[in-house]
Amino acid sequence: MSTVSGTAGSTATTGAGSGRVKGRGERGERGERGVGASILLHATLLAAVAVSLFPIVWLFLTSLKPRDGWLSSELEIFNQPSLDNYVRVLTETQFPTWLLNSVIVAGLTTVIGVFLASTTGYAVSRFRFPGYRGVMWMLLVIQMFPVAILIVPLYNLMAGLGLLNQIPGLVIAYMTVAVPFCAWMMKSYFDSIPREIDQAGLVDGLTPFGTFWRVVLPLARPSLAVTAFYSFMTAWGEVAYATVFMSQEEKRTLAIGLQQFVGQHWSDWGLLTAAAVLIAVPAAVVFLLVQRHLVTGLTAGATKS
Repeated sequence: MSTVSGTAGSTATTGAGSGRVKGRGERGERGERGVGASILLHATLLAAVAVSLFPIVWLFLTSLKPRDGWLSSELEIFNQPSLDNYVRVLTETQFPTWLLNSVIVAGLTTVIGVFLASTTGYAVSRFRFPGYRGVMWMLLVIQMFPVAILIVPLYNLMAGLGLLNQIPGLVIAYMTVAVPFCAWMMKSYFDSIPREIDQAGLVDGLTPFGTFWRVVLPLARPSLAVTAFYSFMTAWGEVAYATVFMSQEEKRTLAIGLQQFVGQHWSDWGLLTAAAVLIAVPAAVVFLLVQRHLVTGLTAGATKS
């Protein structure tokens, strides 16, 4: 009897010991980092942040230097900070006109691009119609063409329609870039929304467009935020289309206007850096407005089979 008890006790002790060993093994398999690994990881992340922020900080500090302060060889971060460069940009150049043109172009591209991408994405997600495969292939293939290839045919098309040096022509050119990608992305997001929601809206007496507008679209806010941000950035910082399609001084956008500060043998870095800071502000504001939806919208539909 004592032998049996001793055997049971030793078995229990062995089991408990193996349990402790197994627990340590499980913690090791979960990939818990040691102190040294954590320090190395955080140091690497801090270095990456410093490298990423350095150009922005340098740009801002250079914009605060006097007119020819950027030529100074002094080691100070900046000397005699001044807003003179910002005053010159806003009063001695056509920057306000360029800014207004860019805001109009980017705003129209964003609004129209979001509408077209969302309606197209919803249509190819919910309906099967003649030419469905052709539309899907078109949305995919258009994204493969670089801007340099599309400039010549688009220029001939705009010239034939009388849209050169016209804001609507530039907006149409930007939508050829933004809409196909955004429509494909919206389609993936709409695929993740159950069709039963559409059917419930129809049962409640809504039209198909009413169901889309009042029921489905509010559920797609993360994807709409990504679409709006992508469309805005496509128009805000683009150079090639704006340079080719907008040759008149009063129709230039910010991307073309900055080229006026760079000559063949000189560059006014004071004006360039001040203008760059002013240009970055609207983009940062748009990002802050939609940033909480960006990750959800970008990953939506990524695992959809």
